[in-house]
Amino acid sequence: MPDLIAYVDGGSLGNPGPSGIGVVIEGCSGGTIRIARWIGRQDNNVAEYVALLEALQLAVTLKATALHVFSDSQVVVRQMRGEYACRSSRLYSLHWICRKLTRSLKFSITHVPREHNMEANGLANSAVRQRLSSNTVGPASFSRSDVTS
Repeated sequence: MPDLIAYVDGGSLGNPGPSGIGVVIEGCSGGTIRIARWIGRQDNNVAEYVALLEALQLAVTLKATALHVFSDSQVVVRQMRGEYACRSSRLYSLHWICRKLTRSLKFSITHVPREHNMEANGLANSAVRQRLSSNTVGPASFSRSDVTS
């Protein structure tokens, strides 16, 4: 599997509030993978980490040798680079799992302004809007049917 590039974003309406993630992964043999997923009621930083986790899990599943991630979350980027310590109890386990997954491949992460992450941002927002418009209440859905290519 060649190197993959991922654009990730998580967002919430309110902090915390209804949340979703958006992930765009390029470099796959079958074409670009786009994921828009509702993740329940979370805060924005949790949503950002869940988006990163989704990209990492998919890269490992696809047996990628390398993953370069672009994110508009300075907190996630700086914590993953080791520039900021992760002291938040609600982020610690997500951070730890992400760090562990990065050991399985060549990993890098770069901060980009939101305007350079618009597709992932749009996917995250659409996941929340779709869930809210359906007026359903229940646990977050993590089915693979949320994945489009």
